Order: sequence, then C-alpha cells, then structure tokens
Amino acid sequence: MEPYLAPDGDLRCAWAGGAPEFLAYHDTEWGFPVSDDIRLFEKICLEGFQSGLSWRTILNKRENFRKAFAGFDFHRVAQFDDADVTRLLGDPGIVRHRGKIEAAVNNARRAVEMEAGEGSVAAYLWRFEPGPGEVGVPQTKSTSATSVALSKDLKKRGWRFVGPTTAYAFIQAMGLINDHQHECKTRAEVDAARRMFVPPASI
Repeated sequence: MEPYLAPDGDLRCAWAGGAPEFLAYHDTEWGFPVSDDIRLFEKICLEGFQSGLSWRTILNKRENFRKAFAGFDFHRVAQFDDADVTRLLGDPGIVRHRGKIEAAVNNARRAVEMEAGEGSVAAYLWRFEPGPGEVGVPQTKSTSATSVALSKDLKKRGWRFVGPTTAYAFIQAMGLINDHQHECKTRAEVDAARRMFVPPASI
C-alpha cells in the first residue's frame, strides 16, 4: 500500500491519511512502546469494543469511554456492578453493546488478578513481545503466532473479547512490534523509542 503524504510533506503509514483524526494518533501513540498498566488495559478494552466496527468510531468516542469507565482504572472498573452496566447501556457516548460492556468489567477483574500474580499487567503482556523472526512486512498481517498465543492465554485466564485479531491490533498499537511502513517518518521514531524501552519484569 502506498504511504500517505502528510500535509507537512513527510510520508506516513497509508492508514494515517484515512481520517483527519488519525494523523495525530499515528504520530504520537500508535506503535510506541507502553508499560503503563492503565493505558494497556484501556487499549485491550477499546480493541474489544472495536470488534465489528471501525477504529475511527472508537477513537472519536475515546474520551467518552474514559469518562464512562473511570479512566480505565481497572481497580475501579472491577467494582462495577449491574447498576453500572445498566448505566453504561444508557450512555449514548459509547458503544452500547452489553456483551462488550460486561467483558470490560470482567476483564478489569482479571487485570486485578494479573497484577497480583505477575506484578503488573505490563509485565505479563510484554512476555509476548514477538521475536525478530516473526516480524515480517509491515501491516500485511491481521494475526500472528504470538497474537494467537496471547489470545489463547488470556482466554484461559478468563478474559473476553480478546481474539487473535484483537490481540494483534493490540500488539501493533502498544509497540510490542514496530509495524509502521518502512517509508513512514514515524517508524524511525518508534525504533528509537523501542531501543530506549526497558520491558517490565514479572515478580
């Protein structure tokens, strides 16, 4: 796919030109390594909500999601009850899908368990950083051996809406791989960030 020539005259990944709001997300977030548990949990949830929808829809509703889900503080979301689910089902600012809402609450509880067992959510997730041999031509995959393994293990731990495609999109976005196109200006910035990044260790 041909890269996108951005207004500043530099090339970006093709998808960055797909909508006006994509460029800032592409340049400042997508692919940069993340070790913050809250951001990682948020992304897992939002990828789950995206299932069957477009990322543009979710990105445009992200601030609404943050307000509705207590900033994605999984300790707080884990305490949500049936009344909270009913409240969220009536919130027009988010995706009102009962299964996805209940999955986010369930996954918050699983994240609390993961934190207790692994030291942090990040420590667990970064164990699934793909090896160099698995990283192929950028943006030509929707799943990988690692995303299948991550999905399988999360489901074994009781997580929901974490299929292999969702897991791969998470791996791309949170910087476990650098999947920016080779011509993309941001690829070098992500490479530099990854070289400086120290993956969190399990307890």
